[in-house]
This record gives sequence, structure tokens and C-alpha cells, in this order.
Amino acid sequence: MIKTSVNAKANFEITAKGAEISSNGQAVNWSAVQLPTGDYHLLIDGKSFMAQVLKIDREAKTVTIEIDHQEYEVALEEPMDRLLAAMGIKDSGKKKINDIKAPMPGMVLKILVTPGQHIAKGDPVLILEAMKMENVFKSATDAVVKEIKVKERTAVEKGEVLVVLE
Repeated sequence: MIKTSVNAKANFEITAKGAEISSNGQAVNWSAVQLPTGDYHLLIDGKSFMAQVLKIDREAKTVTIEIDHQEYEVALEEPMDRLLAAMGIKDSGKKKINDIKAPMPGMVLKILVTPGQHIAKGDPVLILEAMKMENVFKSATDAVVKEIKVKERTAVEKGEVLVVLE
């Protein structure tokens, strides 16, 4: 399920099951065709619309579109975004990250940083095995490793602080 916000006002929950799409639990009958101009012709529940993608901001996860000469900014929130928010690393560019928490129970396989180390956004910090999958935790922002609260090959619980950043 993807949560969307249109012009920071209207909110929708979009669910896709195969070729079927629903919005807020209601099935939507739709089709889209890209025209040679790059614009799109949309048919939604029997109504015809012309649409143009004006801007895509992948980092902010927003898309600005124009439908029938009306501009809309659509913000997207995927399940991973909700997981990151639960870990305390949502909106990392806007606020300081103080720690990385375990989003679920698991085992710390490898710690890839040391206290005092300067890390950049995207640098791997540690590897956590959870539900038979290895998850690489990366830094959401430039930071300094203040403290490592766990050891390799130890079990951790959901919400447990793994690494403290400053």
C-alpha cells in the first residue's frame, strides 16, 4: 500500500493487486496511454483527462503533474518510508539523527563503523539479520559515530538502540 498526499491536503491509500488498483478501498477502473508528445491520456472511471508530468523529485518522493490545466503535487509514502520512520530516521535531511534503532528483532551480523568515525550519507553502518534476510543499515545523513550499543553476533529486540550518531 502506498499512501499519497495531493497538494498536502487530500490523502489517499493506493493498493495494487495484480492489475487491479484501489483508492481508499474503492476499486478504480483506469487506463493510461503515453502520447507521442510525452503527455498522457487517462481514462479514470469513464472520465477522460489529459496529464503531463512536470517534475519528479525522487529524493523527496514527490511528483508534480498537470491534469486538464490544473497543477497537483503528489507526495508518495511507501512501506519502506514507514519502516524508516519507525526506526527514527524519517526526514533525515531536516532533523538530526541521534541513533539507529532495530526495526524488528534480529541478530547483529557485522558492525561496519567505529566510535569517532565520520560517516557520510549512504555509508553502511551495520548488518542485521532479521527474518532470514540480511539488512544493511546505511547512514541517512552525514554524522559522527558517537557510540555503538551492540556487539556482533548478539540478538537485539525491536526498538533497541544499535548505534548512536551525532
